[in-house]
Amino acid sequence: MLDPLETSRRIDEAFLGYLRSTFGPRRPDLRHDYHRSLSEGSDLSRGPIVQATAPFKPGRSIRELMTAGVLSKGFEQFADSFPLARALHVHQDQAIVRSVQHERNLVVSTGTGSGKTESFLIPIIEHLLREREAGTLGTPGVRALLLYPMNALANDQVKRLRDLLAPVPDITFGRYTRETKRTQKDAEDDFRQRYPGATLHPNELISRQAMQEAPPHLLLTNYAMLEYLLLRPADTTFFDGDLAQSWKFIVLDEAHVYNGAQGTEVAYLLRRLRDRVLQSRRGVLRCFATSATLGRGVEDNPELVSFAQDLFDEPFEWDATDDVR
Repeated sequence: MLDPLETSRRIDEAFLGYLRSTFGPRRPDLRHDYHRSLSEGSDLSRGPIVQATAPFKPGRSIRELMTAGVLSKGFEQFADSFPLARALHVHQDQAIVRSVQHERNLVVSTGTGSGKTESFLIPIIEHLLREREAGTLGTPGVRALLLYPMNALANDQVKRLRDLLAPVPDITFGRYTRETKRTQKDAEDDFRQRYPGATLHPNELISRQAMQEAPPHLLLTNYAMLEYLLLRPADTTFFDGDLAQSWKFIVLDEAHVYNGAQGTEVAYLLRRLRDRVLQSRRGVLRCFATSATLGRGVEDNPELVSFAQDLFDEPFEWDATDDVR
């Protein structure tokens, strides 16, 4: 059952982490005073407000998808970090089947807290598990780019991946943003300050040097940093050479922010990325766009398809009679 007091405390901690990472002064003395003021100041929230919502329609569990042959047996390794027997929401079930078995590009538009992350993360992990079976997972290189509009969202996802991927040290991940330190020593110092008490697992790459030498399988960044990565010679290993031959997924979280001029900028950025890693070949990358506010219902699906195609320049489709389960 949900503990509202514990949940309120965790929200306060998450907001504190956002304030520390986003607005921290560069001078050590000022940063220390800033962090102390945040920790010793008044409460950041006014306490828990509990509101009941109707449950989402249940789908199959991870274990049932394994039994059905949709997901591989390698997911048994996640038994300690993910509840394999718990029923997924039906939209998660459908997204996994569409991605894994039908290799479809997807727009996942559903409410906050409805598990959009699982809709793309489980298919990505499935691909990596199959690579392990094929003997190619040991080669460094980006398989999935997770693009966020804000560092705070990328930081939150990193914390989730840290717990989820702890049992599978051969699946690597890394957050590369303006906050990422260059050397391993500086990055470890920053990690201890940012996540006191957290365990740094060997599959989490935390320094620019480490990621430049051996790019992680899952790369988390924002669109502004992706622009820099594509330009800087030190970061060419992400996109060129033997370690850049395995690009497979692009995820745009909070895709509703990519409209107007910013949407055009990101659309061209994604085309430059595809030109760099795939010589502009379409149909190789599998694309996900997630949002809690895109569309008002089924009647808007044709417009969502058009929006996603313009953004990614990859094929999306929708059929009212489509039922892949």
